[in-house]
Amino acid sequence: MLDRSKLATEKRSRRSRSIDRLTTLGIVDLIQAEDRRVAPAVARERRRIARAVEMIVEAFRAGGRLFYVGAGTSGRLGVLDAAECPPTFGTRPGMVQGIIAGGRRALVRAVEGAEDRPQDGARVIDKRRVSKRDVVVGIAACGVTPFVRAAVRRARRRGARTVFVTCAPEAKGLLDADVVINPRVGAEVITGSTRMKSGTATKLVLNTLTTAAMIRIGKVFGNLMVDLVATNEKLRDRAERIVMEMAGLGRARARRLLARAGGEAKTAIVMHKRHVAAAEARRLLAASGGMLRRALEMKGAR
Repeated sequence: MLDRSKLATEKRSRRSRSIDRLTTLGIVDLIQAEDRRVAPAVARERRRIARAVEMIVEAFRAGGRLFYVGAGTSGRLGVLDAAECPPTFGTRPGMVQGIIAGGRRALVRAVEGAEDRPQDGARVIDKRRVSKRDVVVGIAACGVTPFVRAAVRRARRRGARTVFVTCAPEAKGLLDADVVINPRVGAEVITGSTRMKSGTATKLVLNTLTTAAMIRIGKVFGNLMVDLVATNEKLRDRAERIVMEMAGLGRARARRLLARAGGEAKTAIVMHKRHVAAAEARRLLAASGGMLRRALEMKGAR
């Protein structure tokens, strides 16, 4: 096992050694100065992130799934990203799944020791029946979390494609994954507190993985989330505005059109543009692989 004291995520930052002697504004300024280092670090990983996105797109098109596996902050960020995919992109709940060491209760309270049990990481991969159609993304800021590493190893043995997201360059060579994404954000403001810069970098990476993949499989038209699931007033309003803009309708007509489309913005748009009923609009979308632009540009589109 790598000496944890050598990890960038455990090193003491020279810039914040006297943070406890600063004024409140000085503390805020220092934290924000460190946060500004995160986006450039993630940007330097752009090619590896793109490779991971292509793997995920390939899995989705083959009917596969995306799994995030992490512990602590890393696990919570994976679960968060997975949970936001159904309402944002209209995905089925099992398409993107978040797994956290310690299970559901670890989402709101630390479960001490859960991350140290590699057998649990392997077991959860078996329980989810991960296969060669799937992609498993291990998330560990330090790169050495036993639960996460064991899960990724088991996923590879089961034939899945694998990605590892870590902020510790020292651990990169120890990771057995198809793609290793390694934003080098440096030591944390509070030594070892990876919920800070490492957590921010991780969230940026995960946001990009799912958002880019969903765009590639047709869940977005332009920059509009045309596959959103309108489960609350905010999302119902957004769906109506999307249909209003895409179809050139007023609010009342857009609302009626959405009702006939079962609340599906993409279906409503095809109904209006192609002058067809909901069933035919859904058939056209299915024939287009769910790609709204393709459905509208097919022969006979108006």
